[in-house]
Amino acid sequence: MKIAFFEMNEEWEKDYIKKNLKSHKLYFFSGELNEKNLNSVKDFDIISVFIYSNINKNIISHLKAKAIITRSTGFDHIDVKACNERKIKVYNVPRYGSSTVAEYTFALILALTRKIVKANERVRKLNFDLEGLRGIDIKGKTLGIVGLGEIGTHVAEIAKGFGMKVIVFTKTKDAKLTKKFSFRYTDFNYLLRNSDIITFHVPLTPQTKHMINIKNFGLIKKGAILVNTSRGEVIETEAIIKALNKNILSGAGLDVLEAEELIKDERGLFSKRHSKEQAREVLEDNILLKHENVIVTPHNAFNTKEALQRILDITVLNVKNAINNKNENQVK
Repeated sequence: MKIAFFEMNEEWEKDYIKKNLKSHKLYFFSGELNEKNLNSVKDFDIISVFIYSNINKNIISHLKAKAIITRSTGFDHIDVKACNERKIKVYNVPRYGSSTVAEYTFALILALTRKIVKANERVRKLNFDLEGLRGIDIKGKTLGIVGLGEIGTHVAEIAKGFGMKVIVFTKTKDAKLTKKFSFRYTDFNYLLRNSDIITFHVPLTPQTKHMINIKNFGLIKKGAILVNTSRGEVIETEAIIKALNKNILSGAGLDVLEAEELIKDERGLFSKRHSKEQAREVLEDNILLKHENVIVTPHNAFNTKEALQRILDITVLNVKNAINNKNENQVK
């Protein structure tokens, strides 16, 4: 089999793949798969990508691959419908980072509630003044979890250890989890109105895009903190900015931004390939980057040694699943 791996830069990852798939022809590319380099893999059997490869209908129409394997849980960067039409199987990596991302969520929460970034910046300037560094306890506070999948469940478990009250808005309800972690289900508007901290753990779908938006941000409890480690498009950037400016939100911890791919390419921001809407999103995201009460990290919640190893383990398994026509971890 001819197998291409995109967005793979670290040598230890390549060595691991080579060791575990040594009977196949393996090719590694540091950048993402796009229409410029498409010709180099048109005849490959299997293609593996990460989140920055936008596998759209046009790219899919030129592929002869039997499978596309994303090394991520989310697969909104792949046109699954177009793949199904061409009988190309799509595999993802579920559950690799449930505890990893949940822990990072609380890292952001604690950094915001205890003003850790601001304190660190002050001490670096040899200023040990405590003025403006008073934080809040999270014990007894209400945590609103949006999405109770694997990650959201781990967040609820950690919150219980901190002595927080937990309310949940999610698509599918589980009475056993409610009893185990002492939370209750609510509707979305109730969660916005009653949460001291709101954290998002949903995939990006047409239903979850802009769940918080310019029309409903006013429902958020005054002084709440917003955390997003899922996908940037789940929350409308303009709504976050307005909520911060109106003191509805007291802070935000964002590991994802609505236009994070474009921010990495600002030199070409106003070229023909970017729309005015995309340019606006980038400018708004830059406002967030400079806001005093906002912590922004570079889509880093998944990034631990253990999680990366799990990604590679499941990716190797998914390659074997694709070769042997097995459906484990196949996206439907």
